[in-house]
Amino acid sequence: MSALIIENLYKNFDGVPAVKGVNFTIKEGEIFGLLGPNGAGKSTTINMIAGVVRLGEGAITAFGHDNQKDYRYTRRLLGVVHQEVVIDNFFTVDQALKLHAGYYGVKDDPVWRQLLIDRLGLEPHLNKVMLKLSGGLKRRFMIAKALIHRPRLLILDEPTAGVDVELRHGLWEFVREINRHGTTILLTTHYLEEAEVMCDRIAIMNHGELIALEETQELVRRLSNRQLRVWLDQPIQKIPVEFEQYAHQLKENGKVLLLNLPAGEGAGNVLSQLADAGLTVRDIETEQSGLEEVFLHLTGIKGRQD
Repeated sequence: MSALIIENLYKNFDGVPAVKGVNFTIKEGEIFGLLGPNGAGKSTTINMIAGVVRLGEGAITAFGHDNQKDYRYTRRLLGVVHQEVVIDNFFTVDQALKLHAGYYGVKDDPVWRQLLIDRLGLEPHLNKVMLKLSGGLKRRFMIAKALIHRPRLLILDEPTAGVDVELRHGLWEFVREINRHGTTILLTTHYLEEAEVMCDRIAIMNHGELIALEETQELVRRLSNRQLRVWLDQPIQKIPVEFEQYAHQLKENGKVLLLNLPAGEGAGNVLSQLADAGLTVRDIETEQSGLEEVFLHLTGIKGRQD
């Protein structure tokens, strides 16, 4: 069974399209990344899945249940950590966690609640009201709150925005742990290196549309460029004309030739060209760009200048 099916999803705000015909399916048990620049439509899509924004057109199915017709049941299947900090200001952490499962019609489970408290480092802060918590602790509480009713799908919308490195690493370790125990994860993040490591598959949105959907490593392999670093036996003063197509550079007084291979092109053709040009290769090294470069290319965002 699929954990989530999004079919032909549309949403407008005051006549301005925010989500335009989005379709994707999340497999049960996977970690799925939904990426895109600000304003791409990610949070609107998540809010429609979570039921806090009405659907314009289309359908959303969670574990076989329509999230409009089976509203209450599908909400119980989902846990959502929203991008904005959403807390109950005047409850203590302990009070809020004891109450929250009941909002979903689920009986409080003290053993599970204590496990979340321990794993998210909330024990020393149980008697503090929300207003007294730091930003990082508020994030931890929101994650515990989203998991308190044992959802089958956990939605994390920018969960590590503005938190320190230690918390980020601790959070991802915990996410992997609950995923291994069967919880499906839908993740949005601007930390693309995290998405590349964490996600089984990645969808990329831009201007409300889905522009890529693929297994993470295949997406990176297919669309990223590779740099070829060639050590020559004899230095050269000028790069042969046949290599001008490869954003070329000469380094180390002509002993090292740097060539950028287009996406999908192997090194074999270049090695043949080197031999035909009479250049003897002493060593060779390739370096492949990552998800960040693929993301920048697909969304048309200008990359960093070195």
